[in-house]
Amino acid sequence: MAVDEVKTTCPYCGVGCGVLAGVDAQMNVSVRGDPGHPANFGRLCSKGAALGETTGPENRLLYPELNGARVDWGRALDHVAGEFTRIVREHGPDAVAFYVSGQLLTEDYYVANKLMKGFIGSGNIDTNSRLCMSSAVAGYKRAFGADTVPCSYEDLERAKLIVLAGSNTAWCHPVLFQRIRKARQDNPDLMVVVIDPRRTATCDIADQHLALRPGTDTTLFNGLLCYLHEQQEDNSLFVSHCTEGLQQALDAARATAGDVSAVAARCGVAADEVLRFYRLFARTERVVTVFSQGINQSAHGTDKVNSILNCHLLTGRIGRPGMGPFSFTGQPNAMGGREVGGLANQLAAHMEIANPAHRDRVQRFWQSPVIAQREGLKAVELFQAMETGRIKAVWIMATNPAVSLPDSRRVRAALRQCPLVVVSDCVRHTDTTHYADVLLPALGWGEKDGTVTNSERRISRQRAFLAPRGEARPDWWIVSEVARRMGFEAAFPYRSSADVWREHAALSGFENAGERDFDISGLAGIDDAAYAELAPLQWPVTAQQPGGTQRMFADGRFYTPSGKARFIAVGARLPAHAVTPEFPLVLNSGRLRDHWHTMTRTGTSPRLSGHSIEPCAEIHPDDAARFDVSDRALVRLTSRWGEVVVRASISEQQQRGSVFVPIHWSRQFSSLASVDCLVSPATDPVSGQPEFKHTPVRIQPCAAAWYGFILSRRRLALKNAGYWSCARGRGLWRYEIAGAEVPGDWARSARELLCGSDPNVNWLEYFDGAANRYRGARLVDGALESCIFIGPDAKLPSRDWLATLFNEGALDDAARKSLLTGAAAAGQEDAGRTVCACFGVGVNTIVNAVRNGDLQSAAEIGAVLKAGTNCGSCVPELEALIQDMRAAQSA
Repeated sequence: MAVDEVKTTCPYCGVGCGVLAGVDAQMNVSVRGDPGHPANFGRLCSKGAALGETTGPENRLLYPELNGARVDWGRALDHVAGEFTRIVREHGPDAVAFYVSGQLLTEDYYVANKLMKGFIGSGNIDTNSRLCMSSAVAGYKRAFGADTVPCSYEDLERAKLIVLAGSNTAWCHPVLFQRIRKARQDNPDLMVVVIDPRRTATCDIADQHLALRPGTDTTLFNGLLCYLHEQQEDNSLFVSHCTEGLQQALDAARATAGDVSAVAARCGVAADEVLRFYRLFARTERVVTVFSQGINQSAHGTDKVNSILNCHLLTGRIGRPGMGPFSFTGQPNAMGGREVGGLANQLAAHMEIANPAHRDRVQRFWQSPVIAQREGLKAVELFQAMETGRIKAVWIMATNPAVSLPDSRRVRAALRQCPLVVVSDCVRHTDTTHYADVLLPALGWGEKDGTVTNSERRISRQRAFLAPRGEARPDWWIVSEVARRMGFEAAFPYRSSADVWREHAALSGFENAGERDFDISGLAGIDDAAYAELAPLQWPVTAQQPGGTQRMFADGRFYTPSGKARFIAVGARLPAHAVTPEFPLVLNSGRLRDHWHTMTRTGTSPRLSGHSIEPCAEIHPDDAARFDVSDRALVRLTSRWGEVVVRASISEQQQRGSVFVPIHWSRQFSSLASVDCLVSPATDPVSGQPEFKHTPVRIQPCAAAWYGFILSRRRLALKNAGYWSCARGRGLWRYEIAGAEVPGDWARSARELLCGSDPNVNWLEYFDGAANRYRGARLVDGALESCIFIGPDAKLPSRDWLATLFNEGALDDAARKSLLTGAAAAGQEDAGRTVCACFGVGVNTIVNAVRNGDLQSAAEIGAVLKAGTNCGSCVPELEALIQDMRAAQSA
C-alpha cells in the first residue's frame, strides 16, 4: 500500500536536506531524500537515512513535571511564569537567562528572543550555536558589516578550487561532501585542498593535505595574503572601489608570515607544500574556501575567519559564481537563530543591541515596555554567572549543556546550585534534565511545524507528519504561554507558527531600505495556505526579489557604514593554553560519522550505533609508544579541568603530539567519557566561542583487572564495572565493561545482574578460573535474552555474530553450541563490525566480497553490496580496506 509522503527537512546538520517522510498503517516511519530539494537533490547521509528509527516513544518526555512529579500544563506554566516574574522583581532582569538551541525552529527562536529582550528586558539569551559558528558570525560582521554568508551550494560545483579548512566535510556535512566528490568526477580540473591537523576521511578526495600544527591557521592564511600581494594577484579595481584597510592587514600579516619559510616553520609544514598551495590559490580564479569548526572553535577563531576573508577580498573572489568564503554551519537552524537574534549580542532581524537606533526600532515594532540595553552573557560566561549566583533562574530549550559546554564539571555545579532550572525538551533523560526543577515536554522532529535556514541562507519548511507524543507542545506555544502569564498577553497572541512567521518577516523589512542584509519582507503577507506550501528559497526575499537571492555582494556593496568591505588586521596569536611537560598533548574534539551531538537522537538508532560503539582516543603510534599505550586498551586522559576514561585507538591518521576524542558520549551512554569536562573554558574575546580544538592533556594507561562485554535485550544497571559504555543494537543493548577489582564469584555476580533473584532461569555458563575467563548466557523460551563475556584483557570474541542471535527465536543446536565460544559455527555468517550504516554492511562481508569477487574499488563494492552508494560517508573506509588487503597480500 502506498504511503503518503510529507515534504520536510532533516533535523541534523546545517546542510538542510529535504526529506520525504511517510507513516504506514503500523506507524512505521519511512524516509528518503527529496529529489526536488535544492540542498540535497535526493541524497541523505547515514543519519538522515536512519531518521525513521529515532521517532519512537523511547525516552520521550511526555508530560510536564514539577520537582519530579507529573503535573498539568496549567500548573507547570504558572510556576515558571510566577518564579521568573518574582526573580525579575526581586533581583532585576539580568538575574534570569534563556539558553536555547540550533535545534529550535525559527518561530520558536523568535518568540523566546522577543520575550527575553523585549519584555523581560535582558540580553541574557544565548544559544548552543555559540559553540559552533559564532566566530564565523563575528568574522563576517567585521568584514562585511553584517552576518552575511555570500555563497550558494551551487558554487561548489562551479569552483575550480575548493579549500576545506578545519572541516571534516565527509563526516560532518556528508551530502555536501558527495556534491564535491561528484563535481570532481564531472570536472577533472577541480582541485581540492584539505587543511586539517588530522588526516580525516575528507582527505580521500584531496589533491593536497596540509597537516598544519594545531592553532596556526591564521599564520597560513596571513602568509597567503602576503604571497598574493607580492605576486600582484590583487584585484585592484575591486580593492580600490569596494574595500578598505588593506595596508593595515598586510602590515599585520607581514609581521609573522612575510615569507613562505617563516610560515612553514610556524605551521610545521614543508615549505614546498606551503608554496604549492599558495601558487594553486593564486592562479585559480574560481576559489571557494569552506571553513567550519576547526577554524571557528578557537580562542582566536574570529581572527582565523578574517584571515580567510582577507584573501578573498584581496583577489575579489566574492559575489561571483564559483567563489567566496563559505562557512558550513553545524546545526539545522543555527542560521535561523542568527536571523532572529538568538545570540546574546544581537537583536532580531540582524540588528544589534549595541546600536541605539536598532534598539529603538525593535522596541517600537514590538511595542514592548522595555528593550535590552546591553549585550547579554555569552554561553560560557552565562553558566559561570550561574555558578556564582548572579543567574538565579535559567530556561534551557532543546539542548544538553551539561555535556556540550567546556569545563562541564563547573557547568554541572552551576546547574546543581541554580535556584530554578527549567528544561523544555522532547527527551526525558539527559545529563541536563537530571538538574531540572521543571520539565516541559516539547514536540520532536516529525511533530514540529515551522521553518529552518541552512548554511546557504536557504529557508525550508519542517512539516509535521506525526501526532504529538503525550502532552508535548510546540516550543513557540510554551514560551508564549509563559509570556502571557507574565502579563504580556497582548504581545504574544500567536495561534500558529504561521502567525509567528509573518511577524518575524515583517520585522526584517521594518524601516529597512536596503541597509540591512536580512530582509524577508516579501514573505510577510503570505496566508496560512502559502506558508504551508512554502518552497525552499534563499534570503533576501523582497518585493523586488520575490524568488530569493542566490549569492550576495554581486554589486560590490557591503553593509558597513562606508559600503565597503573591511580588511581586518590579524596577528598570529597562539592558543590560550600551551602544552607543558605535565600536559604534553593537544586535545582536539569533534564529531564522528554516524552520531550527532550528545546522542539523544542517534543513540536510539541501532543502525547509527554500529560503526562506533564506544568512545575512543585516537593517538599516533609514536605517541602511543611514548606513553605506553596499547591499541584497544583503556586510557585516562587528564587536563587541568577534568578527566575521562576511553578506549585507545592507535592511528597513523592522527598528528604526532595530538589526540582526538569524539564529543558525543554522556553519562547516559558511558561511565566517564564526556570529553568536554577536559576542555578549557577559554573563549574567543570577540565571538565568545570556546576553544574546543586545543586543550593540553596527558594520557596514561588505565589499568584494568578484567575486560568484558554484555549483550542484553534490557537496559541494565551495572555493578562492579569501573568502566562501561553502552550502544543500541537491533533488539538489544551492547555494553563494553572493565573493572579494577575481580568479583569473588563471577557466576554469582553475572547471574544477579542478568537474572536477578530468579533461580528458575535457563542459564548456560563457562568458567576458567586460572585464566580469569567467564562466559554466561540467559535463555528465555529457548531464545537468547542476554550474555556476558569476561577475560583478563581486551582480546574477546566478536560481538557482531552474537548480536545476530538476538534477532532469532529459539536457538538451534548449532547456535547453542557456538554461543559460549563466541564464534559462528560452520555455515553461519559473521558480518563483522558495521562499515556501511545506510545498508548495514559489515567489514567481514566486505572483505569476503573483495577477496572472492576480486573487487578493485569502492564503486565495485557498491555494485555488489550497495555499501557506499547512498550517503558515501563510508567510501574512504572501503578504499582503505582494499588498500590494506593489497598491502597484506604483497607483504
